[in-house]
Amino acid sequence: MLRPLRAATDLRNSIQRSIVRINTTPQLIHHHSLFFTGPKSPVALNHRLIPAIHPGCARSVHTHTSTMASSASSSTTSSPALPHPLTGLYQPNQLKGLYYGPDAVKKHILSVLPNSETSKAFIVTGRSLATKTILIQELEELLTAKHHAGTFSEIKEHAPVAQLDEATAQVERDSTIDTIISVGGGSPIDSAKAIVYRVHEKTSETGQGKGKWLRHIAIPTTLSAAECTAMAGYTKSDGVKTGLAHPNIYPSYIFYDPKFGLHTPQSLFLSTGIRALDHAVETQYHPLATWIPARLVSLNALAELFRLLPKYKADPTNEDVITGLFLAAYGSLGFFGQNLKGGLGLSHTLGYALGSPYGIPHGITSCLTLGHVVKLKARQDKANAEAIAAILPYLGESRSGDDVKDADRVGDRILGLVDDLGLKTTLTEKGVGRDQIDIICQRATGGLIPGKEQSQQDEETLKSVKKLVEGLY
Repeated sequence: MLRPLRAATDLRNSIQRSIVRINTTPQLIHHHSLFFTGPKSPVALNHRLIPAIHPGCARSVHTHTSTMASSASSSTTSSPALPHPLTGLYQPNQLKGLYYGPDAVKKHILSVLPNSETSKAFIVTGRSLATKTILIQELEELLTAKHHAGTFSEIKEHAPVAQLDEATAQVERDSTIDTIISVGGGSPIDSAKAIVYRVHEKTSETGQGKGKWLRHIAIPTTLSAAECTAMAGYTKSDGVKTGLAHPNIYPSYIFYDPKFGLHTPQSLFLSTGIRALDHAVETQYHPLATWIPARLVSLNALAELFRLLPKYKADPTNEDVITGLFLAAYGSLGFFGQNLKGGLGLSHTLGYALGSPYGIPHGITSCLTLGHVVKLKARQDKANAEAIAAILPYLGESRSGDDVKDADRVGDRILGLVDDLGLKTTLTEKGVGRDQIDIICQRATGGLIPGKEQSQQDEETLKSVKKLVEGLY
């Protein structure tokens, strides 16, 4: 019988055993958000919030046959029910190595450069890390003049395209650069991924073979897990989030060095931990998430997040706790592999609708939405309810046999954790007026407009999302 893994070492060992590499043919996949009514329901691509796979096909609908059980489980065992039929395809990502622990960067950063003699690395980061900590200076010193090609430290929250354009131009001007090192949270890491893709496209256009792929090395300082996907999100000049995806922009190496977490403001580290929890939870009902490794590893990751986030709040200087949280963040999303082609689910879609348009960090949007979303989704579909209820044993509680009630308990535990960490907030506190409710709902549902939808299902979807958003004030 499969049982929840409680020790951080179990999660770390599972990560070490699961690092893989594959070869793929380059193919551009545009980033998109998904609104799921349930694993067995049609998946609507949000073509308004973020460009989707097929531009111009407004609200295109694709169906996916669920691999989950067709009825809610009444099991009270400590393990989630296996999907039925147990079948699927797991497509690993491009990661070559994951280093973690004290001084991981100092010990290993030079060894992962493409060429020990000639490689030139360009650092992409934010202003706070560059000016208020010694991290960037020490990284530049580790690289020495031999390997350091430059640093761009103007990446802002939600990765505005203006700074992305500027950083890309600097990299394109130096043909000796073969490596991008991203340092920071989601914005620098996503910006680095976008730069890697843009340089490839530019060199393809100029006839330099098949296009140059820069090596991407990620050094996260938060728990956002942006390093865990082959998608890059950034904000257009009109404030709308957009993005792109390609297997080759996934970092080749990731460094989880607790020293790089020690300088992160505690509230930011904690809130991005809830973002990682959001990844782990929404993986459970995503129709393309494989049972092994994506769902099972993320179940253990969310158990670790519940265990370690309060420990970090009590002692934010404990390097083992910081490292354990970094690993849990990776476990929350890193084993989805190339199966992830767009957004994860409604909590994430609401996060996109609330984040860049209103200047709310995505960690905080997850604090606002996740606990409420799981309750809504459990009422939309029996398979959703079963998947969410299966989380309960990983939080140290037994299942009652009523999946909807158990899913509510999961939602309450999430809301309780947010409160205990001092992260509870409202849209009113974030300066978002009630006059924005319909706009938020339109963004989160792919542009559905109250009273103007021909489909009753669309009207019900919009009604339920609107009720949820109203409850965030």
